[in-house]
Amino acid sequence: MMPAERTRAVAPFLAMEFGKRAEALEAAGHRVVKLCIGEPDFGAPPAVVQAMHMALDQERTAYTPALGIPELRQAIARHYGTTHDVDLDPGRVVVTAGASAALLLLTAALVNPGDEVVMGDPSYPCNRHFLSSFGARVKLVPTTAATRYQLDCALLRQSWGPETKGFMVATPSNPTGTSVPAPELLAMCRHAEAHEGWRIVDEIYLGLQDGVPARAQPRTVLAGDPGALVINSFSKYFAMTGWRLGWCVLPLDLVNVVERLAQNYYICPSAPAQVAAVACFDAESIAVCEQRRARFARRRTMVLQGLKEIGLGVPVAPDGAFYVYIDITSSGMDAMRFCDRLLDEAHVALTPGRDFGESRADDHVRLSYAASETDLAEGLARLGDFMSRLREG
Repeated sequence: MMPAERTRAVAPFLAMEFGKRAEALEAAGHRVVKLCIGEPDFGAPPAVVQAMHMALDQERTAYTPALGIPELRQAIARHYGTTHDVDLDPGRVVVTAGASAALLLLTAALVNPGDEVVMGDPSYPCNRHFLSSFGARVKLVPTTAATRYQLDCALLRQSWGPETKGFMVATPSNPTGTSVPAPELLAMCRHAEAHEGWRIVDEIYLGLQDGVPARAQPRTVLAGDPGALVINSFSKYFAMTGWRLGWCVLPLDLVNVVERLAQNYYICPSAPAQVAAVACFDAESIAVCEQRRARFARRRTMVLQGLKEIGLGVPVAPDGAFYVYIDITSSGMDAMRFCDRLLDEAHVALTPGRDFGESRADDHVRLSYAASETDLAEGLARLGDFMSRLREG
C-alpha cells in the first residue's frame, strides 16, 4: 500500500522515539532515567480528579458541542480576566482535543497549498509538521543565543516575503524554555497584521513562567493583539497530559469555520474531561499549580548548576516551561550519536536537537526537567560519569 505523499514531510518524533527505546530497556530490566519527554511527574490537581469521578458517576459521557461545553468555555474566559486582565468573550474560546487538535483546526482553516509560514529554528516539530501536512511551505528561520533562540521582529521582517501568509511562535518555547519579550512579540504581530497576515501564538507554557507570582505573569498576547490566534493546553501547567484537552482563542469571524471542522474531524473533545477541567480554575487548583510552578523553578536551578559542574554549556538559560537546550559540542559527537550512546551506555534518555529544526541541531540536545528531583539528580550523576568517560577516552 502506498502512503499519501504528505506523509513524507513528517519525520519521526524523536522525543517519543527515545522514550519508546527507554521503555524497551526498562522492560528488559534496566533502570532508565527518562528526561526526553515534557510530561510533569505529578497528575491533575486533586479537585480536578474528584470532579472527573463525579462526571463519571453522573454519566456525563455523551457527545458535547464541538466547541466545548459552555461552562468550560466560560471558565477559560474568566481565567483570562483574573490572570491576564483581558476581558474575553467566551464565544471566542474553542475547547479542543488537546492543543494538537487546536493547531490541526487552525491549520486547516488558514493554510492553502503553497502558503509560506515563518517559524523560528529551533521550534516544536509537530507544529511545522501540521503546517506542511496541509501544503504549507514552512520557512525555518535560524535563531541564535542573541535572540534567546526565538524569532524577533527584525528576523520576521527579513524573512517575510510576498508568499508569506503568517507566522507561528511559541513563548515560552519548546525546546529552549525561552520567551519572547512582550514588546517584541507585539511588534511581530503588528508587522504581520500590517501585511494582512495571521499570527498563531502557542502559549502552552505561559503559566509556567519562572520566578514571578501568578498575577505578575507575562500577559497573554491577546492583551496587546486581540486578533492573534492563541493556543493553550491543560497538559503542562495543569499536568493533564493524557487527558488530551486544550483550547484556542479566535476572532469571532473564524469560530463558525473552526466549529464545522471540529464537527467533522473529531466531533467533540472528551466529555468527562471537559466537565472535570472546569475545576482547574478553582482557587484550590490554581494554588496547587502555583506550588508546582515553584518546584519547576527549583528544578531548573538544580539542572543548570549540575550541567555547569559537568562542563556542558547552556547558551541561554530558560525562563519558563521545563526544558534546557544543551550545547554538547565538547563531547566530540553529533547530537544523535550523543543521545544514542547516553541511552545505551548510561541509560539516560535525552532528545537530540534534530527533532527541533536544522540550525545547529547536531550541536544541541534537550533535557526535560519535568521529571522528579530524584530522577534529575540520578540523571545528572549518570550524565557526569558519561562525560568523564568520554574525556578520559
